[in-house]
Amino acid sequence: MAQLEPYKGGFYLWNYLPSVPAAVIFILLFLAATAAISWRMYKTRTWFCVPFAVGGFCEFIGYCARASAHNKTGKLMPFVIQNVFILVAPALFAASIYMSLGRIIRSVRGEKYSIIRVDILTKTFVAGDVLSFVVQGSAAGLMATGDNAKMGEQIVIGGLMIQIIMFGLFAVTAILFELRLRQHAKPTNGLGLAWKRGLNMLYGVSALIMVRSIFRVIEYAMGQDGYPLRHEWTLYIFDSVLMFFVMALFYVWYPDGIQPQSFENVMLDT
Repeated sequence: MAQLEPYKGGFYLWNYLPSVPAAVIFILLFLAATAAISWRMYKTRTWFCVPFAVGGFCEFIGYCARASAHNKTGKLMPFVIQNVFILVAPALFAASIYMSLGRIIRSVRGEKYSIIRVDILTKTFVAGDVLSFVVQGSAAGLMATGDNAKMGEQIVIGGLMIQIIMFGLFAVTAILFELRLRQHAKPTNGLGLAWKRGLNMLYGVSALIMVRSIFRVIEYAMGQDGYPLRHEWTLYIFDSVLMFFVMALFYVWYPDGIQPQSFENVMLDT
């Protein structure tokens, strides 16, 4: 029967035995979601969604490692893999989300309504996202060692705060763009609603990732003795479920219709 085992010098990587059934459920969910989005991306040639698909694959790998860790709680590799891959996957989702906004703005020829120039908008947000990804990824492994665990947690918090700040700026940019565009856009048929649907998708997935990131900050701020890191259900409710819904929303409102020709009947005042 599986039981908690120390890694080195009495230091425990886990505060609980990882649940195999819970991990398997999300292995299957993220595998299905990643396959569906990858197929749709291939069919529509929307290659800007590659980071999103890679993020889904990272989630899949992460939960495979959690399932494996059930009988290997004293082993370093399963812990590090699940910690890193599950932690950084939303940063990959964010890259495609940021690129989607730039495409929406160009699709409706609404560059003049964006508070950030479109030619630097995507670069700015993706650069912040890459920084968040690098900071979180580089620090996640430090939490596997007792001496550096606290430092690793603090660095991860820093990476998550970068992500939260960038999403906050992104939300402000998207909302102000929509408010300005609504004053000038005159859709003459149903196609004119596509950009609104695209923005609603971005708002939905961004809010879910924001909630998840705030939870992660609280989780690491409370430390190894805090309630979240000692109870596995918090991860599944405030991370796993939310990230699966992010993938589901992205698939349902997939941004393959964000093309200039899709908005020929959206007339903008000059």
